[in-house]
Amino acid sequence: MPKPLLAHFRARWLLYACMVAVIVGLPVGCSVLQHKERELLFRIEPGTASWYHGLPPEVQEFELKAPSFGVAQNIHAWWWPAEKSDAPALLYLHGSRWNLTGQFFRIEQLHALGFSVLAIDYRGFGQSKGQLPSEASVYEDARIAWKRLKILQPDPRKRLIYGHSLGGAVAVDLAAELGQDAQKGEPIQARGLIIESTFTTLAEVATALANTALPVRWLVSQKFDSIDKIAQVQMPVLIVHGTDDQYVAPRFSKELFDAAREPKSLLMVPGGNHNNSMNMGRQAYSQAIQALLNANAPKVHAVSGGTGHAAPTGSAG
Repeated sequence: MPKPLLAHFRARWLLYACMVAVIVGLPVGCSVLQHKERELLFRIEPGTASWYHGLPPEVQEFELKAPSFGVAQNIHAWWWPAEKSDAPALLYLHGSRWNLTGQFFRIEQLHALGFSVLAIDYRGFGQSKGQLPSEASVYEDARIAWKRLKILQPDPRKRLIYGHSLGGAVAVDLAAELGQDAQKGEPIQARGLIIESTFTTLAEVATALANTALPVRWLVSQKFDSIDKIAQVQMPVLIVHGTDDQYVAPRFSKELFDAAREPKSLLMVPGGNHNNSMNMGRQAYSQAIQALLNANAPKVHAVSGGTGHAAPTGSAG
């Protein structure tokens, strides 16, 4: 089955499963259908990607744990330090379907740009043990990995968050939480956020793929609602999208850009598809990242009552 048609079929499956859950309204039925929704969303491919040819010797592999995991769960991670010991470090959050072995080509490109990279498989992907992922579990995994990145790179001015596709929604959620911490007077923990080939909400991208006018937002249990979170991000933001993305329409990145705070930058890569924008727009991509690193982060001032406001001091791009 051609990939665009397959994506269309899966989007309709997700929509119909959610519709039945609402119509039936039975707790057991809803639980089963939500499980099917998550299966269709994450589409986990077992084993090793066919194009993966192994890790370089300098890549370190280890497991991350949390007290709630027990012995049956873990997060498998790669740490690829840059040649320069003081290089900025980046947390890599991947999308659906492929585990880390299918992501290596993009991780390699980020490393070639001079970054140290910490990349994780969410529980249920690759060598990470756990049950079928959910929106809540991948958010938790990102937070656990962020704690490790803070140890690996102690300087917050040299920490970045990167998310591709569905991982972009995970990255926005993490960055928004860090922004809320900053509004409470805590120091900003990251230098910037980079999201690529991602969407506004899961419901909107499912609606676009299924080509329906039905209220999908009310039907899906996994929200991944980046459009409502990105305004809470208190760090420079770079949003990247290929103009020929066959799965996630470029307009979603434009909408995220409009909703984000300054400093922000939008890079549309001519001819780029869902997976190759970093390679096709290599020079522009590198320049956009450098602009992000050079941008002035917003200053956040704590006020009484535990709330605050951001005062942008500069703009990238």
